Amino acid sequence: MDARKLSHAAARTLPAFDTEAFLDSAGNAKNSVTYRRGERIFTQGERCEHVLYIRKGGVKLSVLSRTGKEAVVAVLGPGDFFGEGCLAGQPCRIGSATAITTSVILLVSKAKMARLLHHQHAMSDRFIAHMVARNIRIEEDLVEQLFNSSEKRLARALLRLACYGKRDRPARVVPKISLEILAHMTGTTRARVSFFLNKFKKLGFIEYNRTDPLKINSSLLSVVLHD
Repeated sequence: MDARKLSHAAARTLPAFDTEAFLDSAGNAKNSVTYRRGERIFTQGERCEHVLYIRKGGVKLSVLSRTGKEAVVAVLGPGDFFGEGCLAGQPCRIGSATAITTSVILLVSKAKMARLLHHQHAMSDRFIAHMVARNIRIEEDLVEQLFNSSEKRLARALLRLACYGKRDRPARVVPKISLEILAHMTGTTRARVSFFLNKFKKLGFIEYNRTDPLKINSSLLSVVLHD
C-alpha cells in the first residue's frame, strides 16, 4: 500500500469528529475573519500568534526570496489548518498567506490551541492526521516537480483544488484562481498553463472559459494516472 492510500486508510479509522463545531464550542466562534480575494492574511516575517483554520474559501501559502521571487508552497481549502508553526516555537512567519477567493478564516491563539491538543484527544488525533497528510502532500509535490511533466503537474493541481481524493464526493468546480498562481504551483509559465488548459478543454477533461469557473470532469484523472 502506497503512502497516499495509507494516509487515507488511517483517516478512515478516526472516530467521527466535527473539528469546526468543536473549535466553536471551545470559545472561538467569534474569532472568524472574512478576507476578500487577494487580501493578505499574514505576511512573511510577522510574529506567529495564531493557528488558522479555513471555514470557507481558499488560501495560497507562498515564500518570497531575497531577490523578490515568489514561490507558491501550497493552496489550501476548507477544513485545512495553516500557520501551525507557532506551536513548535516558530517566532515569525516564514511565508505569507493570501486568500485566493473570499474566505472565512478561524483564528485560534497558539496558547489555546496547545491546551486543546493537550486535553482533547479527538482534536489531537485530527490535527496529527492533518499534519501527516500535509507532509505526505509536500513529498508528493516534490516528486512531481522532480520527475513529472508540467502537463501532469497541472492536472494534479486542478484535481487537488477540486478536492479529489479528499472527499467522497469531490466538487467539480475549482475555486477561481489565476493562471499566474497555477504556474507557480506547477513550476511552469502562464503560457504553458494556458496551453494545457485549452488542450484539456478540447479533450473534454475540463470545462473552461475566461469568465465562468473552471469545472473538472473525472476523465482528467487519466492524465495523472497515465505513465
